[in-house]
Amino acid sequence: MAKQRKAKTNRSAAKRFRVTASGRIKHKKSGMRHFMRRRSVRAKRNLRAAGYISKTHEKHIRLLIPNA
Repeated sequence: MAKQRKAKTNRSAAKRFRVTASGRIKHKKSGMRHFMRRRSVRAKRNLRAAGYISKTHEKHIRLLIPNA
């Protein structure tokens, strides 16, 4: 009888995504590295808030982080 293969976590995805207590997947928004002078204060403030993965992409992300 063959053993089932262990589900391995994709390490790059594990560093980018977190699973919340309610089960949604959270990520950091892009666009905060450089060219900050041209962004408005409101745009920069909105970029600081966490982003959430849409339901359509959630299934793909969960395959990358099975143990999260």
